[in-house]
Amino acid sequence: MVESSSSRRARAVTRTVRRFAEAHGGAGGQIAYLGARGYRLVLVGADGAWGDVVAASRETLEEAALAAGVEVREALDGELAARLRTGPREWRRMAGIQIG
Repeated sequence: MVESSSSRRARAVTRTVRRFAEAHGGAGGQIAYLGARGYRLVLVGADGAWGDVVAASRETLEEAALAAGVEVREALDGELAARLRTGPREWRRMAGIQIG
């Protein structure tokens, strides 16, 4: 039986989400629509670290989060946003976006 590329991608996304959650003491997340590119799962670790993963379908990200024990929320606000830790790199990037 030949495995489809979408199945391989879904397994890779699940591994990525699981590794992030394990490395950061658990995680929560929020899925956002990116348009033609697909969907983005923003992950926020229990330690405040954050990362993201992009997939073509929302279902792929939801399944990956479920398999990794990551709670997906409707919005990146409240307790999840308060836990997010940003550093100098993120502030430089945001400033660069603002000033061109």
